[in-house]
Parts: sequence; C-alpha cells; structure tokens
Amino acid sequence: MLSVVVFLPLLAGLVLLALPRPRDEAVAWTWVAVAALDLALVVGLWAYYPFASGTRGAMTGPLAYEERVLWIPNVGASYHVGVDGLSLPLLAMTAVLFLACAVHSLRQRRRARAHAVLFLFLQTVSLGLFSALDLLLFFVFFDLSIVGMYFVIAGWGHGRAARSALQFFLYTFLGSLALLLGFIGLYVASEPRTFDMVELADQTPLEGSGLAGGLVLLAIGIGLAVKTPTVPFHTWLPPAHTDAPAVGSAILAGVLLKMGTYGFVRIAMPILPGVWGQYAMVAVVVGVASVLYGALVALAQTDFKRMVAYTSVNHMGYILLGLGAAGLATGAQSGAASLTVTGAVTQMVSHGLLTGALFLIAGALHDRGDTYDMGSYGGLAARAPRFAALAAVAFFGSLGLPGLSGFVAEFQIFAGSLGPVPVATALALLGILVTAALFLRALQRLFLGGPGPRTGRVGDLSVRETAAIVPLLALAVLIGLMPHFLLGRIEPAARALAALVAG
Repeated sequence: MLSVVVFLPLLAGLVLLALPRPRDEAVAWTWVAVAALDLALVVGLWAYYPFASGTRGAMTGPLAYEERVLWIPNVGASYHVGVDGLSLPLLAMTAVLFLACAVHSLRQRRRARAHAVLFLFLQTVSLGLFSALDLLLFFVFFDLSIVGMYFVIAGWGHGRAARSALQFFLYTFLGSLALLLGFIGLYVASEPRTFDMVELADQTPLEGSGLAGGLVLLAIGIGLAVKTPTVPFHTWLPPAHTDAPAVGSAILAGVLLKMGTYGFVRIAMPILPGVWGQYAMVAVVVGVASVLYGALVALAQTDFKRMVAYTSVNHMGYILLGLGAAGLATGAQSGAASLTVTGAVTQMVSHGLLTGALFLIAGALHDRGDTYDMGSYGGLAARAPRFAALAAVAFFGSLGLPGLSGFVAEFQIFAGSLGPVPVATALALLGILVTAALFLRALQRLFLGGPGPRTGRVGDLSVRETAAIVPLLALAVLIGLMPHFLLGRIEPAARALAALVAG
C-alpha cells in the first residue's frame, strides 16, 4: 500500500509522457485526479495507522506499512520503507500541497505536459524520502528532489531563473555530497555493515567514539542544514524562491525544506543520540541565529515573495532550536524533550501549509501586477476582499496567532525548550515580535491605505486560486483549534525519540 502511494504519481507521469499529444486541459485534470487519488490513499493510511503497526525500531517505536526488499545486497542496502508518527504527518502534508498546486496549475498552458510530469515526479520523490528507512534510499530521493526542482525553476521561473536554478542546484548538491560522506561514515562504523536506519538506530555505532562521531554528525548536519536551510547556508533560498514559479516556491518551501529538518529527527538524533546530545548546543545556537536573522532580514524587504522566503529561515530556526533543546534535556527532562520534538514536527506541517498558501498568494499577486514590490500596491482590500481575507489568515498563522497552527507548534517548542536552554529560548521569543511586525507591515502596505500605481490591475482571486489556497488555510485553522488529530499521531514517536536522546 505504501509503495502504491509513493509511486502512483510517477506512474501517472510516465503514462502522460507516453501519450502522443494530449491536450493541455486533459493533462491538467489528469494531474489533479492523480494528486486527489494519492491524497485519498494517504488519508486511508492515516485512518488505519493505529491498527497497522509492524516491527518496533529503537528510533521511534512502532513502524507501520513496512516493506523491505534487498536492493544492493553486498553493501547492505535495501528498498526499506515504512511510516511512523514522525513521517506520516509529512506524507499527508505533501499530498495536500501537491493537490493544491495541481489545482492552482489548471490554467497552465506553457509546456503543460512537461510541467505536470515534473511535479508528479517530485511528488513521488518527496513521498519516497519521507517513507525511506534506508540511508542509501533516502539519499537517492534527496538528490532527485534537487534535480526536479532545478528544472522547475529553470523552465518555468521568471527574472533570473536560470542563474537562480543553477545556484540552487550547486549549493544543495554540494550539501548532498557532505550528507553522503556522513552516511558512508555510519556504514563503515556499523557491524554488521548496513545502511538500514532501524538497524543503525539499534546499534548506535558511533556512541563513545569521540572525534569520529563528531565528524560524521558534522557531515550529516551540513548536508541537512543546506537543505533546511539555516544560517549561514541559506543564501541560495531567496533568489530561488523569488525567481521560481508560484507552485514551485510552494513545493520548495512547503515540502523540500522539510527534507532537511526531517533528516535530523529521522537520522541524526536516533542513530547518533549521544553525539547529538554532546553537540546539541551548536544546533541551539544555529537555530536562534536563524530565527533572529531570518526575521530581521525579512523585515527589511520590500519584495513580498523575498520577504516570505526569509521567514522560512526564521521558522526553520524554531525547529532546530527545539531539536537542539531535546538533545540537551536530561533524563528528568524527557517530558520537555518530547514536547520540543512534537512541536518541531508540528511546525514542519504548519509551515508547509501556511507558507505554501503564502507563495500561492504571492503568485496570484504577480500574475496580476507583474511585480512583487509591495510599494506598487495598496488598498487591495477594497478591490479584492477575498484576496485580503486569505492573506490575513496566512499572515496571522505564520506569526503564531492563537487559534492557528503556528501557535500550537511554537508554544510546544518554547515550553519544552525553556528548561534546558532558557537564555536561547528568551532570545528566540524576540523573533515572534519581529515576525509580527513584518507581517502586519506587509498587510498594511498591500491591503490598507491608499492605492498604489498597480492597484488597478489587481482583481480578486479566481475560483481556481481560491480552491487551491482555502484548503491549506482551513487545515491550519483545524490544527490550531483541534490539534489532537495531529498530535495524537506525533506524540508516541516523539516520546520514543526523546527518551532515546535524553537517556
């Protein structure tokens, strides 16, 4: 069942490529239908999850929907997939975002077939990575995501798209090489040698190894930090987002960035728990720096899309702060560690939904006014009330207003981090104030006040755009008001991981 969920989009993409000359409209609706079917299958996985537990791994507790087939036997690599409470929410978020992008692209007429096939390929790659339980399989999906997004930015972007795509590719590919070096280090240290994550978490091969463990964690950490991205590895992100098409930015921010943060909770923490605890303060410092730097630089932006891109650096910093604090928690603070891990995974889901919606809103703005410059607009609330209302919900969710998903995530991270790292948590709280200032200023510039030179060109959101954005924001509101359906999936796995690291 899990393999069907992972490879269904790729199979549909291959079928589209095999058709002689399909009409653009037929291609678009096929993409929507496949994305909707895949989401329905993921909902089935979610509903049946409590009854589908299989083996128990040291990394997170029970795994479900597990499949394992030997792939490269002489190096101990296998096609090993499965889900738990850390990966299932990200699978669901991925399916929701790709369906939203499919709906948003219904009027895509510029190389429509290639566009749809690329996104179907990216969907398989993303679902595969969040399901992977083998380091080599994880790395293959990790690298393929770079290739797919490179062609999306270069082929359908605007501005300096080719340059931004190349910069994105070189930065993230270099990071993936560091990641591969770390994976090889884990393989060499294991006995018997294996790339299997569950077996490596049982062995914890580099515990007490001193320098060797630190170097392997450094290689893995750099590879994941580039993808996340955190300060100072973030410089590829703003140009890539600014020049990417709207749906490309939504997937890049909503899904691909989570590959980095997910790698920390799936690989670095459970396989190197002692080493993670030893160097967790580095993660805390980098997280706080990302929170403050991302918020302050976003505050200085006049380009709406670039501003949203820098807020991603800010929000990823909260996740790293929480994971670092979990590593510094003592055995008596395992409850706080569990809270921060739960908050970090919730933040991944919340950021994916809210920032995905913001980038689709930014794309709608650019389609009408042909610029992201906030000074060119003003008074849009009178001309486009639906546009203004949805943007306001996304803004307030991103700044952590109670009743929306951002508050649930950030509250758990701060509450759990306050005990292990009180000073760092207090500094990170300042990021919320700056984030509130930048989003309220953007709201005032775009939707209130007098009209700007391009206000007359902006009409309200179409039915297609509304249908793509509203479900993302509705889920953010649902998580904010009734988070138990999400937290109930995350908490058991977060407790197991926190106990492993805090122990």
